[in-house]
Amino acid sequence: MTPNATTAATIAPTATVDLLVGIFQDVLRLPELTAETDFYEAGGDSLTAFQITGRLQELLGADVPVSLVFAYPTPRELAEVVDADHGTA
Repeated sequence: MTPNATTAATIAPTATVDLLVGIFQDVLRLPELTAETDFYEAGGDSLTAFQITGRLQELLGADVPVSLVFAYPTPRELAEVVDADHGTA
């Protein structure tokens, strides 16, 4: 599944994780990044956090605060919060 073809209405919980892994991999330029990779340990900073939330907002059509990336630093943790907050589950 390509992130650009994904909409909030079609995202399932595991799809949200996969979507976020892809975004994290692309933004952080780490193709080996997994759902359990920590944003900070992978070299994430405020600029990359804004890039991640910008892509999420574009794909989901929902406001995703950058603070969530800092509070939930793995793609799996962030996906759980995004699904709960935006009803994508």
